[in-house]
Amino acid sequence: MNESADQYQQKLSAVIITFNEERALPRCLQSVAFADEIVVVDSGSVDRTCEIAQQMGANVIQKDWLGYGRQKQFAVEQATNNWVICLDADEWISDELRASIIATMQKPGYYAYQFPRCNRFLGRWLRHGEGYPDYNLRLYHRAYAHWSEDPVHEHVQTDTRVGKLDGDLMHESEEGLESYLEKQNKYSSLQAKILFEQGAKPSVVKIFLSPFFRFVKFYLVRGGWRDGMPGLIHVSVGCFNTYMKNAKLWALVNRIKKQ
Repeated sequence: MNESADQYQQKLSAVIITFNEERALPRCLQSVAFADEIVVVDSGSVDRTCEIAQQMGANVIQKDWLGYGRQKQFAVEQATNNWVICLDADEWISDELRASIIATMQKPGYYAYQFPRCNRFLGRWLRHGEGYPDYNLRLYHRAYAHWSEDPVHEHVQTDTRVGKLDGDLMHESEEGLESYLEKQNKYSSLQAKILFEQGAKPSVVKIFLSPFFRFVKFYLVRGGWRDGMPGLIHVSVGCFNTYMKNAKLWALVNRIKKQ
């Protein structure tokens, strides 16, 4: 235990970013109803997202899209409490995790906490491969941690020790395979652009071998095969994303060479 951490009950703000999330948002908001404050930062929804959030007691703030990392950091900065729990609209807190958070806020031993995230994919809760435990750092004192500025695959960064909580953060990872593939295509393009801006160099070896090693790691070593056909498809899509990220990087570099 980190004895320097605050040793008395802390108030907690739940922070959520949204864009057209009327379907998923109610369950998310209901799961964080125990928080002292709920902050929803919306980036221009045209459905009932904002109305639902206000009806369920959230403080709704409009902000033009900044990219995932910067948008989430902006949302955290709108909270009035130092302790925050950050969720996406398609996530919700399980009963066990809620109990862990409430108990921890009575007497926190760390300034940051992570917990497993359980992803539902094609109707099945994944319990192996890269789908679980998928640890995420989402509960923290905002003076000691912050969101990265990554436009995709953003994460919370901290220099302090990180505790672990029992219970799962539940995640609806897709609304259908077609929409999931569209989202992954966008992510691989963003990743390729970031690598290009960082000066990364593509290689034939990486394009072909990276997906292979990823498949071996997550499907064979970490048991993705135990999740049936959804597990196979989930890992396969991840491998294809790795292939496309490197292929798109090659395309960007090759286009510059030809100019």
